[in-house]
Amino acid sequence: MTFDSKTQNTLDNGSAFARRKLHPHVDLQIDRSWFDELQHRMSRNGPWDDWTLYQLAMEAEQAKRVESFEQLQCLRTLPSFEPMPHQIDTASKVLHEMGGRAILADEVGLGKTIEAGLVLKEYMVRGLVKRVLILVPASLVLQWVRELNQKFGISAVAQKKEHTWGYDVVVASMDTAKRDPHRERVLGTDYDLIIIDEAHKLKNKKTTNYQFATQLRKKYCLLLTATPIQNDLDELYNLITLLKPGQLGGQSDFAANFVVDKRLPKNEDQLQEALSSVMIRNRRGDGGIHFTKRFVKNIPLSLSPEEKALYDAVTGFVKERYDESGGDLTSMLSLVTLQREVCSSRDAVFLTLVNLFKKTTEDSPLRPKIWELVEKIKGITANTKAEKAMELVKEMNEKVIIFTEYRATQEYLLQFFRAHDLMAVPYRGGMNRGKKDWMMDLFRGRAQILIATEAGGEGINLQFCHHMINFDLPWNPMRVEQRIGRVHRLGQTEDVKIYNLCTLGTIEEHIVNLLHEKINLFELVIGELDHILEKLEGGESLEQRLAKVLLESGNDQDLKRQLHSLGSSISEIRNEVKSKGSNPYSPGPNLLVKMDKLGQSVEVKP
Repeated sequence: MTFDSKTQNTLDNGSAFARRKLHPHVDLQIDRSWFDELQHRMSRNGPWDDWTLYQLAMEAEQAKRVESFEQLQCLRTLPSFEPMPHQIDTASKVLHEMGGRAILADEVGLGKTIEAGLVLKEYMVRGLVKRVLILVPASLVLQWVRELNQKFGISAVAQKKEHTWGYDVVVASMDTAKRDPHRERVLGTDYDLIIIDEAHKLKNKKTTNYQFATQLRKKYCLLLTATPIQNDLDELYNLITLLKPGQLGGQSDFAANFVVDKRLPKNEDQLQEALSSVMIRNRRGDGGIHFTKRFVKNIPLSLSPEEKALYDAVTGFVKERYDESGGDLTSMLSLVTLQREVCSSRDAVFLTLVNLFKKTTEDSPLRPKIWELVEKIKGITANTKAEKAMELVKEMNEKVIIFTEYRATQEYLLQFFRAHDLMAVPYRGGMNRGKKDWMMDLFRGRAQILIATEAGGEGINLQFCHHMINFDLPWNPMRVEQRIGRVHRLGQTEDVKIYNLCTLGTIEEHIVNLLHEKINLFELVIGELDHILEKLEGGESLEQRLAKVLLESGNDQDLKRQLHSLGSSISEIRNEVKSKGSNPYSPGPNLLVKMDKLGQSVEVKP
């Protein structure tokens, strides 16, 4: 049989392979290099004999272990920052008991921003949050960005241009987010977490801010506010409905089940149960929260003869107008401001008088009287308070923040200090976000003095400064406490020194005495102050009560007597609050006491 050449070759090759495989003396080739390498390593006891490498390997494995789901995993990623125990407890409660939706209602200065940062970081570490929107007042945008980046290692960015919304963690103001062209982009995004600071500004559901916030698409949500209730229980209902719709039922159900009137709740046990799943409120009075001391010094000053003459003339002018108005307090409040401005600076009262002169008709008998006061201002060449403030600043030889209520006084002080070779920078409402941050950086770095209006009394943190001068005092004690809270807060390592300048023989002298001696304002924690003011008001604010006393007093002795009576009433309320023990939030007749009973307070262990 014959085959073609291709087939024949295949058969020949197969036969040759068979013959080779069966050959008894064939020499097999085996690669022994790996075995030789193993023998060589064993002769040196191998690479695993390095004890340091073994320890590092063990530490790496231990670091990756999750021993308990209840523990915050993010804490091990914050080597340069150690949160306070109450902040850790708050973050844990938000995660494990509240499902990531909560109102953080700590009192001023206890670190609500830190608590929110912990919650955010924990969710990011666990892979549950990526897209985040943080809405804050415009003046606080860069402060939030800095804290998140520096303390938590979170790559947050401040919203500037349209493309910024594409970043994972964006900090923006509510006003920016809700207006075109940003509005459509924001409302069209699904956010994992939304944080809203100063959330009490959303209390009215009829406002555009509230309506915008309800349209935001979110999985988790944090609302930060020290005052979840300011006027009535509807405000609390609106915030909680924004956070967890249906938590308190419908508006009519809530009113029927929990409200006696707008300032008084009922069925408190049931309401407490409903609130405990959405609100946490830590207080300064809780154990384990340590603040440095605050020292307060009132500095009485005698006005120059020219300044005193102007004050007396303005006082007479204001009382004449009050008598002519038939005792209409509402129309007189703006004129009462004149007396307060005289105690601050000639510049402040000058602007008010000039504007009043322009608004008065040419044939009015008031015009010559107003201009007479303007002429008196021209004879004043010095400012007693400014001279004393400069003396204090030079004695301190450290950074100091000076608060004034009036823009004109701020401008005067800036020029005054610069004329005496002291570097001062301003901080006020009306500045854009960039300029405010620039002023903060200048104060932190180069300037010795920051001169702030009330815009500086909210939100900013100035723990690097521990001296404060109240160039003039607000009549609302809560605003005084807001000022102090800028420096006397968690993170402050020095005792805080507060100086109150007050002019003798003026309403200012009596106000300082009332706030310091009767209310004992500077020694109170803010919760106690809340309750004192709530009980006192009875429909009128303390500022209105003071204005009424000022206008209706016949002479200085009568003024002292009426203020003493008001002060005694405040002292009685204060003693009543104090008598409740270390916790001023026990049940009582006023709304804020009720709110703090109802809100969930984190237990802080010493």
